[in-house]
Amino acid sequence: MKIALSGGHLTPALAVIDEFKKMANVEIIFIGRARSTEGDVTPSAESVVIPNLGIKFYAISAGRLQRHLSLYTIPSIAKVPLGVIQSLAILGKEKPDIIISFGSYVALPVVFSGWILGIPTITHEQTLKGGLANKFITRFAKKIALSWEESRKYFPGEKTVVVGNPIRKEILNLKRVRTSRPVIFITGGNQGAHIINETVGDVLPDLLKKYEVVHQTGGSEAFKDYEKLKAASSILPKRFQNRYIIEKWFSSEEISKILAKTSVLVGRSGANTVSETAALGVPAIFIPLPHSAGGEQTINAQILENLQAAVILPQERLTPKRLLNSVDHVVKNYNLFKGKAREARKIIDPKAAKKLVEETLAVAKLYVK
Repeated sequence: MKIALSGGHLTPALAVIDEFKKMANVEIIFIGRARSTEGDVTPSAESVVIPNLGIKFYAISAGRLQRHLSLYTIPSIAKVPLGVIQSLAILGKEKPDIIISFGSYVALPVVFSGWILGIPTITHEQTLKGGLANKFITRFAKKIALSWEESRKYFPGEKTVVVGNPIRKEILNLKRVRTSRPVIFITGGNQGAHIINETVGDVLPDLLKKYEVVHQTGGSEAFKDYEKLKAASSILPKRFQNRYIIEKWFSSEEISKILAKTSVLVGRSGANTVSETAALGVPAIFIPLPHSAGGEQTINAQILENLQAAVILPQERLTPKRLLNSVDHVVKNYNLFKGKAREARKIIDPKAAKKLVEETLAVAKLYVK
């Protein structure tokens, strides 16, 4: 069986790839984006990670569906038909038996092209409500796999099944490591978050007085946050430099080692970040992306905030002082936050990846001739 994976959410895709690798006679291809964001030359995470797994990777020029006008609105719209043409060519050449979509605008032309060619799709939704692209994707999918039971009301009931959000085996099998001082892991995801990086730069010496800081900046060529923070940290006292680890991005293996010793995670609240944070039982400070579709990142963060396992620091209130105070607050009350974070593990299904694979095989059995 040949399976085409597509979408902008890489971490659940990696968990599913691990499950398929346990099976014989399964071939996987991945259709994604070449660049992390529009207008930037930084490679996307999938274009780097997927080929390193020995999986064939195809990049398409997918256009992002935008709710607001911007400099990239017209060029983005123009990419939509090009993405469909490219997807038709790739799917026509590879002839996969089924497509697994992990959402976002990059999967839309792939799923639509699969529908034209008669290739069935199962799509996985990580968020509670679903983004704009996924609203279209679900129209062409044979099955919609959900992460949360509460999501059923937002999707066609006859096509939905709840499987949970696939978590990478490295996360599920992680063993915690003790450290001499609290470790703060700051991340804006693979793409980075400029405003978070900028705020950290303003308060970095104060953080390093008390904590070890591991910082994933993203590799944006537009802002060059990594280069600026690297230069700023190089003039700090040597003892502070030794407490600061900074990279544009970390490999899956490196992330696992970092998370094993993380005391508090600071970052965006995408669905996969929230799920993995819950699975780890690590307290978090979430700074939701304010313009995410339907406020989905705030909704994601509230899942753990409501369980008292996380603190939400809205971006509009983000200042160096408030960031430092938030970290200090969580660390000062660490036993309380840690206990609640451990309880939050109950909301994660460790068999989600296996369930999604089973649902994929069931759809293939029904529709693949």
